[in-house]
Amino acid sequence: MGRHSLPDSHAAEGRRGHPSTRRRTVAIATLLVLAVATGTAVAAKGGLLSFSESCEDSAVRLSVVASPDIAPAVRSIAEQARADEVKADGHCLVVEVLARDAHKVAEALAAGDTEPDFQVWLPDSDLWLERAKGLGEGIPVSPSDSVASSPVALAMVPSASRALGWPRKTYTWAELVAGALGSDRVRLGAADPARSATGLLALAGIGASSARQGGDSDTRVAQTAKVLAERMSDGDTQVLETLARSTSGAEEGNPKRNQAALISEQAAFTHNAEATGAGKLDLFYPEDGTPLLDYPYTLVNEARLSTAESRAALRFMNLLGDRDAQATFAEHGFRAGDGSAEDSLVAAAGGRKPQPYAEPAVEAPSDEELRETLGMWTITVQSARLTTVVDASGSMATLVPGRNQSRMNVTKESLIQALDQFTPDDEIGLWKFATTLDGEQDYRRLMETKRLGDPAAGGGTHREKLTAAFAALQPVPGGATGLYDTTLASYKEARSTYVKGKFNALVILTDGSNQDTDGISRSGLVTELKKLVDPERPVPVIAIAVGPDADRDEVAEIARITGGDGYEVSDPAEIQAVILQAIMAAGQNGRAAEE
Repeated sequence: MGRHSLPDSHAAEGRRGHPSTRRRTVAIATLLVLAVATGTAVAAKGGLLSFSESCEDSAVRLSVVASPDIAPAVRSIAEQARADEVKADGHCLVVEVLARDAHKVAEALAAGDTEPDFQVWLPDSDLWLERAKGLGEGIPVSPSDSVASSPVALAMVPSASRALGWPRKTYTWAELVAGALGSDRVRLGAADPARSATGLLALAGIGASSARQGGDSDTRVAQTAKVLAERMSDGDTQVLETLARSTSGAEEGNPKRNQAALISEQAAFTHNAEATGAGKLDLFYPEDGTPLLDYPYTLVNEARLSTAESRAALRFMNLLGDRDAQATFAEHGFRAGDGSAEDSLVAAAGGRKPQPYAEPAVEAPSDEELRETLGMWTITVQSARLTTVVDASGSMATLVPGRNQSRMNVTKESLIQALDQFTPDDEIGLWKFATTLDGEQDYRRLMETKRLGDPAAGGGTHREKLTAAFAALQPVPGGATGLYDTTLASYKEARSTYVKGKFNALVILTDGSNQDTDGISRSGLVTELKKLVDPERPVPVIAIAVGPDADRDEVAEIARITGGDGYEVSDPAEIQAVILQAIMAAGQNGRAAEE
């Protein structure tokens, strides 16, 4: 699958490459107001108050969940603060630091099923903050400034880096990856972009760089994604473990060993600190710039924090920014939050001049671009097989507020735009539905689900015929919403025509609730779907409620039985973005189920 786009709720927030200028949120401002209101602002910031009681008796306890790479440094700072009896508003500060993968924390917060057991979250990138928001029903998060940073780079074992002219020869992202993949001596590994900020930012950088080269950049990036997927690791720690440990023939000739990996500078720093000789890594810093992992200090469910916890969180944030803490971060291989670093840190990580490691960080991709990249990854790695089922009831002729277009016309445009994002290997079909559309039947299959690149009868490709079929959709005058019968029939076909190795899904768009009183009931549909669902042949339903008359809760309940979910859009123009978001989410759910 090629280019993807999804809603960008942070596009106007500026550069992620300079995170300290980007965030100073209401959450932290609230903490400052609380401190000033009680007359203890100086004490909260400086920890200068002293009390006679023991620290244990008066301690305020704070739980911080941090990305595994930065957790050791944060824990060291917290332990030193406890040893020094640092105080927050007169109470000794006791901070527990837990290491948890950011993608798992984001998923848990987005689900919102249980109250978190921590007050502060320190993910490795603010891209997880958007993921944690999910559909807006999860646990709220309130980010502030970055406490540290680390650029994304390409690490290589010495024999491979010398082959590409390191350190004197510099490359753009696109050139560097092409050079690595074009060498018979270099096997390139990466962490799963769905679980790794490093992997996702690197893939976005490759995509942006390739686009600047011109030509068919989408195809080049998709091809790169497929190659990376063949040597993909679950996370950043695992990808480091795939690297050759020596120059021995057994190591370099081992097909399971990589000679290069997309990792952070800090990860290379840690690796090199433990490696010797040829086991150390060299770093390429692409000349068109690298994005930063930015480690935003984030409050979790701020409204439920006690006053003591709020002040402790502010105190610890200030502590992480002081000179001693920044020195601790540097000792662990992290740069300052603005991306600056001493040459000695870079050298320890494997960087050498004239590699452009001191250049300002590239402007970070927007959340829309990141979702686009992740959508491309999800479906390029596993081609899609989607049956699109569109409501053609009379209400689809209703005008969309603020537009001189009907719901159907805007829906068609959005579907055609979405179609442009899929590759020739993706398979897409089309049904439409309305009551008594075809005799007593509420639905009609317009286009078989098949490869977009396949030739069509009468000339052209399936993509071209499908585009024309989307454009020809019209509301059925007087037609009502025959949702239940259509859902069951289309699900049965999608399941019976399941193609192994592809992402199979059913996309249903409706602007209303079921109005066919002669068809199957809601409870009957739920019962039938439960019988049909097969974990070995997953076909999640992606149900999109369009406009104010649609019932998202209804379609969500039905979709979740199949491993999918329900979504709601007020404007049909949002459909393209939601489809891609839903594909990504359903793909992740399927992967989690397999594990």
